Amino acid sequence: MPRLIHACLAAGLAVAGALSAPAHAKEVDVTNDPYAWLEDVEGQKQLDWVKGVNARAEAEIASTPAFKQLESDIRAILDSDAKIPGVQKVGEYYYNFWKDKQHERGVWRRTTLAEYRKAQPQWETVLDLDALNKAEGKNWVWHGADCRKPDYARCLVALSRGGADADETREFDLVNKKFLADGFYRPEAKGALGWKDADTVYVYSDFGAGSLTSSGYPRIVKEWKRGTPLASAAVVYEGTAEDMYIAAYHDDTPGFQRDFVSRTIAFYNDELYLRGAGGTLAKIDAPNSANKGVHKEWLTLELREPWTVGGKTHAAGSLLAAKFEDFMAGKRDFDVLFAPTDKTSLAGFTWTKNHLVLNVLEDVKNRLSVLTPSASGWKTSAFVGAPSFGTIGVNDVDSDDSDAVWLTATDYLTPTTLSLAEIGKQPEQLKSMPAFFDASGKKIEQHFATSKDGTKVPYFLVRPEGLKYDGSTPTLLYGYGGFEISLTPGYSGGVGKGWLEKGGVYAVANIRGGGEYGPRWHQAALKANRHKAYEDFAAVAQDLIARKITSPKHLGIQGGSNGGLLTGNMLTQYPELFGAVVVQVPLLDMKRYSHLLAGASWMAEYGNPDTADWEFIQTFSPYHLFDAKKDYPPTLFMTSTRDDRVHPGHARKMAARMLEAGKDVRYYENIEGGHGGAANNAQAAHMSALAYTFLWQQLAK
Repeated sequence: MPRLIHACLAAGLAVAGALSAPAHAKEVDVTNDPYAWLEDVEGQKQLDWVKGVNARAEAEIASTPAFKQLESDIRAILDSDAKIPGVQKVGEYYYNFWKDKQHERGVWRRTTLAEYRKAQPQWETVLDLDALNKAEGKNWVWHGADCRKPDYARCLVALSRGGADADETREFDLVNKKFLADGFYRPEAKGALGWKDADTVYVYSDFGAGSLTSSGYPRIVKEWKRGTPLASAAVVYEGTAEDMYIAAYHDDTPGFQRDFVSRTIAFYNDELYLRGAGGTLAKIDAPNSANKGVHKEWLTLELREPWTVGGKTHAAGSLLAAKFEDFMAGKRDFDVLFAPTDKTSLAGFTWTKNHLVLNVLEDVKNRLSVLTPSASGWKTSAFVGAPSFGTIGVNDVDSDDSDAVWLTATDYLTPTTLSLAEIGKQPEQLKSMPAFFDASGKKIEQHFATSKDGTKVPYFLVRPEGLKYDGSTPTLLYGYGGFEISLTPGYSGGVGKGWLEKGGVYAVANIRGGGEYGPRWHQAALKANRHKAYEDFAAVAQDLIARKITSPKHLGIQGGSNGGLLTGNMLTQYPELFGAVVVQVPLLDMKRYSHLLAGASWMAEYGNPDTADWEFIQTFSPYHLFDAKKDYPPTLFMTSTRDDRVHPGHARKMAARMLEAGKDVRYYENIEGGHGGAANNAQAAHMSALAYTFLWQQLAK
């Protein structure tokens, strides 16, 4: 569960009541900020301002035939029936959530494996979100379903208004395919419901005043019995207001049923407790920084810091395994399943019924292997039929009963394929994404730039084979650099159609702050060392220029969320390197960030601006680094009114400040979409077309 919470809160490829004044917001003095009024998310004056700047951006960017054609092309890609329908095995069926032109908000559907193997499977609709929205007059966005083992008769379905992180949960009858009027129901808030048994759930949510952390996430988890009011649910665990997220969950693995309480204090700082009879809690006494997992008889620990235990010191980035019962009894004997090198890091691992599949990054390229526990220790073998190219993803089909995995492979120019792979046998390719753009005459390369402190920083480059090295080619550089998230090659019809097919060069920077080389790569750019991420990105930009792939007036950049903070810093600290900047759903006001929505949960990444940390935080706060006397490249800010993770006030205030200083700025705020920016394919196509059209307008001059 901690791994899932970290992934959900950090990622970037998810509102109770009005967003303008969240109950958990801290009061601070904003009297010296003339643009603070824009933090009122849904105020009429503020929305009128948004409509005005939106209209100006639309008039400039979206009024041309070229824009309309690109928007139509991207929409067709997103709506395509030929996309791979990823599935999840639930009982005997394989479920998929699908959006296309006929299903704007999406349909939850299912099929059999025999049907799924066909080019055109027959699907049975389980829940039609568009029909639900029409019936209820709402704008629900799918947030997933938790279906109860072993009969899978009931599910807990999460629905979000407009795509916000906050959602509500309803009990769904999977046999009769309808919501239960008298079933479990959690009102809209950040949090969740999870099954404990047929008549009991764990609920962590907004229970009223004082029940949320300073980040706006659940502080309390309760056990709720069917047929009783939510108000009477029994408290399982209470965290502190300074914690980040409190949760509980039931492991329903046959023969290994257990209950756990998760206390996430901050990113990569959590405690995991085994919940025993009578509600007793036994802490899994491993480092808070380690990612803890329990699967059947095994405890796994992904170390983020060196750990000396049992007379041995294990390096950060290692994966350790021990028998869970032995560990809880006090034994500290571990098997080292993975140890990092200067070039390798653990991208992930997946359990099957009898094996564990390791996915390792070697210089940002995936390598798979199979580990098998036995009486004489763990045995290592090759993953039969592992693709030799691109980004490889592995997920179990059913770890309780099967040694099969779903295997995906992709790169920037090769459409994604999906295979069904039984461990030890050649994979069976089931699906392949169609080519959504013309990739002929294009080439993928990997280069290394040298950062300011001498660190070698990898980046990927997609270029025309006949590229003229005269600095004239429009080039788009993308980056993120935070929360230990790795950027690996992936096929994007939008990037291909909006950029590569037009002759542009596309580059992706694997800067520090990310996870490309494990915890050390991430930790190298934390807090006071944040500048190293920006120096890395600037070094990649300078390398592109030095190689004469492009030049400053033809080089554009794009990034969202933490990547929006990255591009905001590029804009304010390195404006001379770029000809255009796209800043999406960004953090920008780093003095206020911890007081806005989920911002307090990121202080482990950036620091606390209300302490002496402000001395270094202000050096990467674009809102404060802006200088009205300086020249800046043309800029497009993009965000969402319904983003309840990164407050839209960041983008609003920065754009307003720059506009009033007469800078070359455009602003577009989607009314829906949450942190992802768009709630449906039409909105996603529109926003992508805005970004690519703007970049092409500026960089092809």
